[in-house]
Amino acid sequence: MKELKADVVVIAAGVSGLASAIAAAEGGVNVIVFEKAPRTGGAGNMGMGPLAVESRLQRLKQHGPTKDEAFRTFMEYTHWRVDARLVRAYLNKSADTIDWLERMGVEFVEPAAYFRGAHFTWHLVKPASGQPGPMASATMTKIMTDRAKQLGVDILLRTPARKIQREGGRITGVIAEDKSGQPIQAKAKAVIVATGGFGDNPEIIKKFTGFDCGRDLFPFRIPGLNGDGIQMAWEVGAAPTEMTMELIYGFSKQLEPNLQEALRQPHLMVNLLGERFMDEAIMANTTYTGNAISRQKGRCAFLIFDENTKKHMETVGFDNISVVFPFMKIENMDVAIKNALDQGFREIYVADSLEELAKKTGIDASGLHRTVDEYNECCEKGYDNLFNKNHRYLRPVKVPKFYAAKHFPSAYGSLGGIKINHRTEVLDKEWKVIPGLYAVGTDACTIYGDSYVFILPGNTMGFALNSGRIAGENAAEYVRSLGE
Repeated sequence: MKELKADVVVIAAGVSGLASAIAAAEGGVNVIVFEKAPRTGGAGNMGMGPLAVESRLQRLKQHGPTKDEAFRTFMEYTHWRVDARLVRAYLNKSADTIDWLERMGVEFVEPAAYFRGAHFTWHLVKPASGQPGPMASATMTKIMTDRAKQLGVDILLRTPARKIQREGGRITGVIAEDKSGQPIQAKAKAVIVATGGFGDNPEIIKKFTGFDCGRDLFPFRIPGLNGDGIQMAWEVGAAPTEMTMELIYGFSKQLEPNLQEALRQPHLMVNLLGERFMDEAIMANTTYTGNAISRQKGRCAFLIFDENTKKHMETVGFDNISVVFPFMKIENMDVAIKNALDQGFREIYVADSLEELAKKTGIDASGLHRTVDEYNECCEKGYDNLFNKNHRYLRPVKVPKFYAAKHFPSAYGSLGGIKINHRTEVLDKEWKVIPGLYAVGTDACTIYGDSYVFILPGNTMGFALNSGRIAGENAAEYVRSLGE
């Protein structure tokens, strides 16, 4: 068996793992990273940027919130059901982390909010193209990878960790597997688990969350995120936590972005009973909408609009403009729908009557007729007496053709699995620290309570980066304390 030796071993080289490795190496210890994939970055390559509060960029733009305000918002949003000290440690470090990344060469555009009413905490990474968007953060992970290597971190790709070793009460190393399948014994004084959760493991998702992937949940599935790091930590005594999905809403398949945004506008939304169940004005908050849809029959819902509203989206434009896909309008929706249907997307429906629409979608016809009549009456009065929806979004459903799009719960990924404290030290079932074991990112993220804190956007990447830095710094401190 091949043998390696390091002060700290980091399991996986996503955003949290890279942050851990860099922080530990900057603390003067030697680091090995085992990454199963052929490249670094993991799910972080798909993102756009992290949260920070009181950063230089925010202060230049006179944007809040302060650290104290963000902490209060966070804890009130989660009803204090989460680890307040961990939340505080993360938020307090977040501005310095932006400075830390900028010193490496990462550039950011000005902070953004995800939707109207959210805070400007989302620090969008500026990619080589100059235009922020999906996968912009791959630019950041490339810079972080280069920084880690500059510090002497040994990043072993296509080399999955298989087992964490513990002897005499403390962590002693990791068993990994090289590209040829041969085992590697890596002795270490500390191990940081940063494997990105279980978002690509339908069995674990079903067991711990109740969702059935491909039937009532269509999450972002990043290959390799199968919960292996969580299992390894459990095997050496880590306490489990509540395990959830970072719930949003979406479609069963990927659509062209302009059509996707057209079908996420705040029009009439009903469930299979034909009933409204939410104020559609909140649809820009994808977490709230995902929560609402997940409670409906069949865990699905239908956005419905008529020909006039379709023309409004083509000429006047959208009500909600996405930071991710900033389309103002859709040029020719009929063509976009035809292209989607031709490509096998079966959950957009077009009909000449409400009866036909009900038949095609499976919505209860009498319920749909009743709801449309009630909704049209609200539109005429300019007041939604059911959910008090903003009158600017009240557009009647009267003129054929009629359109529907089926939405499902989705998820950015998984949350939780390994219990940690505010120093990211892993705890056992007696709440005692397992010496030398740390967990970061989504493997240990249980700070959102029952809903992602989207009012402070950038949280997932923000927690990954900052928990990673906290773990790396504390692991280096722990190694130095051993004096061996």
